[in-house]
Amino acid sequence: MLKLFYAPNACSLAPHIALNEAGADYEAVKVDTASGEQRSPAYLAINPKARVPSLATDRGILTEVPVLLGFIARTFPKAELAPTDGFDFFQMQSFNTYLASTIHITFAHLFRPERYADSDAAKADMRAKVPRSLAEQFRLVEERFSDGRDWVHGAQYTVSDPYLYVFTRWLERDGAGGIAQLPRLAAHRARVQARKAVAKTLEQEGLAPV
Repeated sequence: MLKLFYAPNACSLAPHIALNEAGADYEAVKVDTASGEQRSPAYLAINPKARVPSLATDRGILTEVPVLLGFIARTFPKAELAPTDGFDFFQMQSFNTYLASTIHITFAHLFRPERYADSDAAKADMRAKVPRSLAEQFRLVEERFSDGRDWVHGAQYTVSDPYLYVFTRWLERDGAGGIAQLPRLAAHRARVQARKAVAKTLEQEGLAPV
């Protein structure tokens, strides 16, 4: 059985939703990152990067959200959470990697500037620039929906949609800038949040809808 190590409202929310969308048989294990459990010897033995998510499989541990999402989609093909065409699959992974390598890192400048700077002044400058950077990055994503599509990659709901949902949730956090100037992404967030698997996952993690 799969075992997902997650923290509530972290990026691990995306694979958690995907597992529920797939109807997977899995165990969800909460990691208390607020108390530093991710740095405990027990968890470091699972993931020495001291991050969530981690996914324990019968072949070993997988980490990094785009990898977990691709694995879940490929492991449960009947759920149709990814394109079947090879090139389209990698287009999906390209989008997911942009979320991981650009948008997530910008949020990290807001939430954890100590990873990137030591002085209080540098941390303050980093936080101050986040809303402008996020606005530019999310405008690129907003443009994807200009053709009236419901989901990131068109008519098909894929693992990209709950992953994007994580970050549009985070736009409501202090200092992120909100979603008011991104009406298409606000509508996408509402569509994702209306799905049964998403409601189930939010309840499991003790989270309220946004």
